[in-house]
Amino acid sequence: MISGRVNPSQTLDKMGFEGLGSVYYNLLEPQLIELALAKGEGRLGKGGAFLCSTGKFTGRSPKDKHVVKSPTTSETIWWENNAEMSPEGFDRLHQDMLTHMKGKDYYVQDLYGGADPTLRLDVRMVTELAWHGLFIRHMLRRPDRDELDTFTPEFTVVNCPSFKADPTRHDCRSETVIAMNFDKKLILIGGTEYAGENKKSVFTLLNYILPSKGVMAMHCSANHAIGNPVDAAVFFGLSGTGKTTLSADPNRVLIGDDEHGWSDRGIFNFEGGCYAKTINLSKEAEPEIFDTTSMFGTVIENMVYDEETLDLDFKDDSLTANMRCAYPLDYISNASDSALGGHPKNIIMLTCDAFGVLPPIARLTPAQAMYHFLSGFTSKVAGTERGVTEPEPTFSTCFGAPFMPRRPEVYGNLLRDKIAKHGATCWLVNTGWTGGAYGTGSRMPIKATRALLTAALDGSLHNVTFRKDPFFGFDVPVHVHDVDSRLLDPRGTWSDPDAYDVQAKKLVEMFAENFAQYVPFIDEDVKAAAIG
Repeated sequence: MISGRVNPSQTLDKMGFEGLGSVYYNLLEPQLIELALAKGEGRLGKGGAFLCSTGKFTGRSPKDKHVVKSPTTSETIWWENNAEMSPEGFDRLHQDMLTHMKGKDYYVQDLYGGADPTLRLDVRMVTELAWHGLFIRHMLRRPDRDELDTFTPEFTVVNCPSFKADPTRHDCRSETVIAMNFDKKLILIGGTEYAGENKKSVFTLLNYILPSKGVMAMHCSANHAIGNPVDAAVFFGLSGTGKTTLSADPNRVLIGDDEHGWSDRGIFNFEGGCYAKTINLSKEAEPEIFDTTSMFGTVIENMVYDEETLDLDFKDDSLTANMRCAYPLDYISNASDSALGGHPKNIIMLTCDAFGVLPPIARLTPAQAMYHFLSGFTSKVAGTERGVTEPEPTFSTCFGAPFMPRRPEVYGNLLRDKIAKHGATCWLVNTGWTGGAYGTGSRMPIKATRALLTAALDGSLHNVTFRKDPFFGFDVPVHVHDVDSRLLDPRGTWSDPDAYDVQAKKLVEMFAENFAQYVPFIDEDVKAAAIG
């Protein structure tokens, strides 16, 4: 049985998927929720939100992502960071997955990756779970209904959680697999119900395709001034550093919360929705995001809730600290209709420093910006990846190494050139610890972070006095309106300043050791900006 609107020349049976059960094409949110409930995939929560669990895996599986190595990819993929798969292994995986899919129902969503119509990627998502169809319908951009009649996918993503890979037969690491074949324009996902793999696979695709067109692909959120799309800002950062929270500023227009491109025309969102962490979410601190958790169709992942009242528990992380909600962008009242912005005037690099060493904000030179972009220092927060149970210091180049198929210098050079051409000001913002390392200090007050960002974005931060940091060499403000000056000097927040010095030197050494891998590929000004 076939149900829903689709290009008749592009049905799954015409694409080699034979013997399937019912196939549901491009269903709207109410229909997807009805089917998900009927199949016992979750529960209907307050306001019509959909409550679900992702099972054994509550975070991404980056070590199980593979790229097929072929003559066209052998010289373009960053193989030190991307596990390779043989074409033969992929073909066996593909055939075995097609066999496994026979007789089962599937849900198809034909969607766009990218708000810029000249650069968008037409993607078909084929999912075994109805709620995965709902999730990805939120996360990517939705065509008008009449566009579906002629929609022809450029890439297809198949997500089949019930399929278990065979590492020996399929040339992969475990029963969980995310296999990307750029030549066949096909991605196969198996062995995990974690919905984030769907959106990150499309992000990885765009990260591979767009640089060849001179477009910078960025793991960042973005916003712009009200009534002035030209006054745009981007916020780089790994999960847990505050991209979603800090870009959802009621005094600015939200372009997007996670993935963007920067072309010759400006910046554009890849997505049509947001995927926000909900641990400790409160109506007082983040009212817009909080309100989405009781809106119709919002996907609530891995949250504990009262079985009778369906009240969500935002503090209970017994399932995972990576509890999340996924919702369409227009659920945020100040979201951009176009998801487009001008060339960013400010670039903010967010880091969650578990060492408690970095200041809450620092101004970077263009060379320092490229240094910190390539370094990508932060701390993985609990639950984001399998096995991470507490903040773990890490270097994730480009603030998104798991999603970068090309070498870091490709993205770094694009960023450097665009900063130089458009004159953006760059800032490093620490949303991690102050007054000591994790376990001793406390998280940076979000009120202070917001005040500092407001001063950076409205230009007033340029008018304050700065000092040169003795360990890292960047400029740090001494006094900022509405911010406790003690926070601006992290050494002074420690009860033992000598212990701070030891910790700072340790972090400097970590930076230097990590950055050594990039030295052969970078310009002299960036080498001069290196620390350690």
